[in-house]
Amino acid sequence: MSTQLQQAVKGIVTPELKEVAGKEGVDADWLRREVANGRVVIPKNINRQFPARGIGNGLSTKINANIGTSEAHCNFPEELEKMKISVDYGADAVMDLSTGGDLHQILKNILKESPVMIGTVPIYAVATRLMREGGKIEQIDPEALFGEIEDQAKAGVDFMTLHCGVTRTSVSFLENDERVCGIVSRGGAILKRWITLNDTENPLYEHYNRVLDICEQYDVTISLGDGIRPGCGADATDRGQVAELLIIGQLVDRARERGVQVIVEGPGHMPFDQIEMNMKLMKKICHDAPLYVLGPLTTDSAPGYDHITGAIGGTAAAVYGADFLCYVTPAEHLCLPDANDVKLGVIASRIAAQSADIVKNTGNARKRDYAISKARRDLDWEAIFLNAIDPETAKARKDASQSSTEDYCSMCGNLCAVKTDKGLELKK
Repeated sequence: MSTQLQQAVKGIVTPELKEVAGKEGVDADWLRREVANGRVVIPKNINRQFPARGIGNGLSTKINANIGTSEAHCNFPEELEKMKISVDYGADAVMDLSTGGDLHQILKNILKESPVMIGTVPIYAVATRLMREGGKIEQIDPEALFGEIEDQAKAGVDFMTLHCGVTRTSVSFLENDERVCGIVSRGGAILKRWITLNDTENPLYEHYNRVLDICEQYDVTISLGDGIRPGCGADATDRGQVAELLIIGQLVDRARERGVQVIVEGPGHMPFDQIEMNMKLMKKICHDAPLYVLGPLTTDSAPGYDHITGAIGGTAAAVYGADFLCYVTPAEHLCLPDANDVKLGVIASRIAAQSADIVKNTGNARKRDYAISKARRDLDWEAIFLNAIDPETAKARKDASQSSTEDYCSMCGNLCAVKTDKGLELKK
């Protein structure tokens, strides 16, 4: 069976592509060309059925929510609830990053229950099982890693973060450009340790053709992980980050040549004034591959509020080229997020995406803003709630502050500017 990319190259408009075109309000043949050129991907494993979504050039900005158990806190029903909340509040994708409990069973259940695309980081499962058995990171067997990738592909995973750009070469650039935070990516840290202590190359890079074989067979989209991403503002755009990016650019080309869909992951922490340059550099080096960014977080000084710092950076990133935003929750850097953290993280990312899509004029962003603006002028509260990113909270705040029969809000009361401007009668 051919991948979405291979079929697009042949001129075939697949049912999934037609579905995405309809949702986005774009011409199907234009979208086929974008998929064929690798500027848009449709992550959808051949073994899963769910409404397809597209990521990339000319489409609305998509949102991912991370869920998953940990060794310290393993409650699978909680993770299913987080997934449901993520989807209810607008996430287009969910990544299972579980490291506690029966990992295969957890993933199987998530794939069964999810109505959106599912992503994973296969090296987490391999490292978790090894350490449970008393092993060390440097003892990871490459065969176990490739076996896990294939098992997850067969199970139905739609996209996988694979840190193929963490190589002996890219790691070497950290030696002559000192970092404040070192490597903060779990996958990147694992592979750096494996490379360094075994004095050998990253198997995901050395045997990249094996990765392509598996992903081509199941139409798994590769998310080329930024294992050497900056973990604080001071480390942004350093030699290690750029060295990895150059390697990733080459791997994008190789994936496309094989007909494998591919996206590129971006930096996590970055001062605001470096975001535009980084997004444009990534697009240039990676030949306009869809960009998937975590944040970026524009300051390191707001633990407990990193959903806000991430939304600030995410808006700028999406305006300048990012296509897929990974949410950041208030729990970032502190603890495993709870259900409310997940809700706040998704909503913050939705706000960032909406703000960027207004600038890019993609999806229905401008229509939505116009509708809610007109509703405010008309004092049409139901239309306001209907077009709100979080209708429940908006309605609850309005209803709690005054009688539902009053058409103005409790902020202005009888000094309602809309009523005064329109010459409407005020209360005596």
